[in-house]
Amino acid sequence: MNQSFDIAVVGATGTVGETLVQILEERDFPVGNLHLLASSESAGHSVPFRGKNVRVREVDEFDFSKVQIVFFAAGPAVTLSFAPRASAAQCTVIDLSGALPSAQAPNVVPEANAQVLAGLQKPVQLSSPSASATSLAVVLAPLVGLLDLQRVNLTASLAVSSQGREAVTELARQTAELLNVRPLEPRFFDRQMAFNLLAQVGTPDAQGHTLLEKRLVRELREVLGQPLLKISVTCVQAPVFFGDSYSVTLQSGRAIDLAAVNAALESAPGVELVEAGDYPTAVGDAVGQDVVYVGRVRTGVDDPAELNLWLTSDNVRKGAALNAVQLAELLIKDLL
Repeated sequence: MNQSFDIAVVGATGTVGETLVQILEERDFPVGNLHLLASSESAGHSVPFRGKNVRVREVDEFDFSKVQIVFFAAGPAVTLSFAPRASAAQCTVIDLSGALPSAQAPNVVPEANAQVLAGLQKPVQLSSPSASATSLAVVLAPLVGLLDLQRVNLTASLAVSSQGREAVTELARQTAELLNVRPLEPRFFDRQMAFNLLAQVGTPDAQGHTLLEKRLVRELREVLGQPLLKISVTCVQAPVFFGDSYSVTLQSGRAIDLAAVNAALESAPGVELVEAGDYPTAVGDAVGQDVVYVGRVRTGVDDPAELNLWLTSDNVRKGAALNAVQLAELLIKDLL
C-alpha cells in the first residue's frame, strides 16, 4: 500500500497506548506522521517508534485536522471530551474506553462481526470492546450457530493491568513488601492484592453488578449479534500483572458435538486450541501473543448440552491494542 495515514494516539503513555504504538510498528501499519497525546502530567515523555523517540504532547492543544485516524486509549472522560472534536475534523475515531454509545460507534471484533464496517458512514466512529468482550467474542463467534447457544456463564479472572499502570505498580509493591516481611499498606486497591483474589473489579451498583460486568454483557451481545442472549458474569481481580483467564460454560439448545466444536475452534481465526490433556496459562502462553488460547474443552458432567471451556489471552495486547489496530487495518483497506 503506497498511501500513508497520519495517526494520533490519545493516552500514549498508558499500558494500552504504548502497546498500540508498538503494534503499529510491528505490523508495518502505513503511518505517515505519528502524534502521541496525553494529559499535561504525561506530556514531555517519549515513546519509541521506528527507531526514534516520539515526544508526547498535550491532547488539549492538539489540532485533530492534522490526522486521519485517532485512537482513544485513555479513559471515558477523555474520549467524551475530545472525540467530538476529532469527528468534527473528519477524523476516523477508534475508541477503546467504552464511552461512546454503540449506535454512534459500534463495537467491532474483526474475527466476529467485521461485516458491520460495510454500513458505516464517514467520519467513521468505532468502538473496540473491553478486553474481556474481545477475547470471548473471538472464541464464541464460531460456536454460536453450531451450538444453538442459549446461555453463557463465565468467571473472568482479570489481570491488574486492566486497571492501568498504577495497579501494576501497586501489585509489584505489595508483593515486595510481603516477601520482605514488611507491613502491608494497600494504596490503589482497598485491601491486599498480592497473593490474593478480590471478588469484584470496581464498585457494584444497587443490584451488585459492577460497571465492567455490565459493559461485558452489553458488548458481547452486540458483537455476537445476540441481543437476547442470557449472560451471567463475575469479574474477579487476580494477582497477575498481564493476561486474563476465563472459565466459561455454554448452554446449548441441543446435545454438544464435541468433535465439531474442536474442529470449529481449530479453524477459527485468532484462536489457538490446546491439545486435549493440556491447558494454557496467562503467564506461560498468552502474554505477548496475538491469539486467544482455549483448553479444557469438555461437555458437562451430567448435561450433554453443556460445554465448558478455559480461555486465556493477553488483555493489553490481544484484548485491547491489537483489536484496535486490526480495525484500522480493515478501515484503510475498504473505507478510507
